[in-house]
Amino acid sequence: MCLGHPQGRWTEPENIELMPRSTINFDTVRTIALALPGVEDSTARGQLALKAHGKLLACVATHRSAEPGSLVVKVDLSDRAELLVTDPDVYYVTDHYVDYPSVLVRLSSVTSDALRGLLGMAYKYVTRRTVSRSPVRNRRKAGPRK
Repeated sequence: MCLGHPQGRWTEPENIELMPRSTINFDTVRTIALALPGVEDSTARGQLALKAHGKLLACVATHRSAEPGSLVVKVDLSDRAELLVTDPDVYYVTDHYVDYPSVLVRLSSVTSDALRGLLGMAYKYVTRRTVSRSPVRNRRKAGPRK
């Protein structure tokens, strides 16, 4: 029997507040990213950034079109399209970022697991090897030798 209820049944209290989601900030992003090989703290346009083997992985969004508390993460454009459709409350893009292979992330809405997956995706994108072309051999031009 539940005390305080006339029939002794449990009911959800009204006006209950859910526990706040743990705050994700750039320190959280840094902690996750620095666990990846070759990732280091850096700056981009004077703001906090993370680079993998010297290439930008993620940084604090500074363009005025980005919402405060957003992160820019480098991703393939097809992956970005999927993220935008899958979870538009977390991922977004503004006109400024449309032509760049990146997605904006609302740190106040992303979970640590989703962030970990996103940074892993970004790491693979940034560090992928480009398809190498056949090596060009150094050939001498036909002509008289000296």
